[in-house]
Amino acid sequence: MTDDKTVEILKNAILLETRGRVFYSKVAEQASGKEIKRFFKMMADEETKHIQILSDQFKAYKQDNEFTPADYQTDHATQWDSSVLTQALKNEISAADYEAAAISAAMGMEENAIKLYSDRAVAATDLNEKALYDWLAKWEMQHLNFLSDIDKELKEQIWHDNNFWSF
Repeated sequence: MTDDKTVEILKNAILLETRGRVFYSKVAEQASGKEIKRFFKMMADEETKHIQILSDQFKAYKQDNEFTPADYQTDHATQWDSSVLTQALKNEISAADYEAAAISAAMGMEENAIKLYSDRAVAATDLNEKALYDWLAKWEMQHLNFLSDIDKELKEQIWHDNNFWSF
């Protein structure tokens, strides 16, 4: 892949993460409940980490025309356990609230990030670049899984609250 395409991907990735951070920060700021605020602030903090990692790689690539090696073996599942998806969080999010719509929008953003990172991991010839994007794709997948779990809870709540269950 050409230098221009590599730089373009990095810029797009940084922009995607920046938009995510701004979105999650705004939702945290406007959220009605303490647990919802905590959850979205944590999501914003995750995006900040991604921005820093991508920015460092961008600088390294611009300077040396290669990605720097890094330890991309971290298992993100240990950071996203049941302490994140608490019953208190589930109870605070109601299907009719702003936060429920934010969950849906966030899922779309995470899906876009996963696609960008997964596609680039496949196309990259630099092993450090490949490792970076594969790691980021897995990290974003963990975010999407948690958002999907919350979304599933919301759907079930809607069905239950509106007596849609036929049994």
